[in-house]
Amino acid sequence: MSLIRVKNLIKTFTDGEKETRVLKGIDFSVEQGEFIAIMGRSGAGKSTFMYQISLLDEPTSGEIWLFDRDTHNMSVDDKTIFRLNELGYVFQDYALLPDLTAEENVALPLMMKGETKRVAIAEARVALARVGLGHRTGNLPSQLSGGEQQRVSIARALAHKPKILFADEPTANLDNESSKSVMALFDEVHRGGQTIIMVTHEEEYARLAKRIVRLDDGKIISDEKK
Repeated sequence: MSLIRVKNLIKTFTDGEKETRVLKGIDFSVEQGEFIAIMGRSGAGKSTFMYQISLLDEPTSGEIWLFDRDTHNMSVDDKTIFRLNELGYVFQDYALLPDLTAEENVALPLMMKGETKRVAIAEARVALARVGLGHRTGNLPSQLSGGEQQRVSIARALAHKPKILFADEPTANLDNESSKSVMALFDEVHRGGQTIIMVTHEEEYARLAKRIVRLDDGKIISDEKK
């Protein structure tokens, strides 16, 4: 089953009278269970591409189908609900709320979905244990290392069992040891069946993926499966 189908995707940014076309007619598809690394030099359009297919931004034109739903026909509220229920996100800056503990950060999206606080906290603790942070549930982000904060963000992304996990440069702000720990975790959850789409500039970590898509100047220049 194709989880994502993209046809002739175009994204243009406008600054006054200047227009910059960042994505230039991309065709792309994702099958269930894939682990895909999206690579390219700075400015190639890889993060912009991920933001379009993950419903975090609106394309200028083209088609994006998620789970056989035409996203062009989805309202802003529809997309918000869809992201909350079906998709998970990991960002390079962790995007944790500083005044909430690790378990509260993980539980918040679950409560937004309608879970009671008791259930959400219980599921958050399970998710944190899964990423090796069962002993840090009550810590604030400021009390955690960068690697630990990123694992909290991964626990948050995985807690509601998303159909697709999107990760934008998840190791960019981490040291080598923490980066390897995060990538080992990605490899583990993928082996458990999780579909992952990851933007990275690190060849070492891209090699853990089973498919590498390379972008240059807003176009896909290679798409290699292992």
